[in-house]
Amino acid sequence: QVQLVESGGGLVQPGGSLRLSCAASGMFFSINAMGWYRQAPGKQRELVATITRGGSTVYADSVKGRFVISRDNAKNTVYLQMSSLKSEDTAVYYCNLEAQSALDRSRVNGWGQGTQVTVSS
Repeated sequence: QVQLVESGGGLVQPGGSLRLSCAASGMFFSINAMGWYRQAPGKQRELVATITRGGSTVYADSVKGRFVISRDNAKNTVYLQMSSLKSEDTAVYYCNLEAQSALDRSRVNGWGQGTQVTVSS
C-alpha cells in the first residue's frame, strides 16, 4: 500500500503564491514519477504537473510559467510552487504517485486525499 499526504493548501488572493507538498510512504522500491492533478467543481480532474525521479517535467499549458514542480528523492516528497495564482486555479489538488512495489517491483499507483486551494479576493 502507498500513502500520500498532501499539505500546503489554503486561501490566497489573486496574484499570490502557495506551495504544496506531498510526502509518500509505503512498501515501494522506487518511485517512477510523482505529480499533481486538480479538480474544480463540475469539471474533470486534470493534470497540472508531473516529475520523474530523474527530474523530467510536464506541465499543463494553463500553468506553464507560473507553477514549478520539484522533488526531494531522499524524502520521497514532491512540491508544487504556485505563483501568480488566478481564480481559475481554484480546485482540489491531488498528489499522484507511480512506483514499483518493494515486493515484486510491479507497478503501484496511488492518490492523496487532496488539498483545497482557493484563490479569491
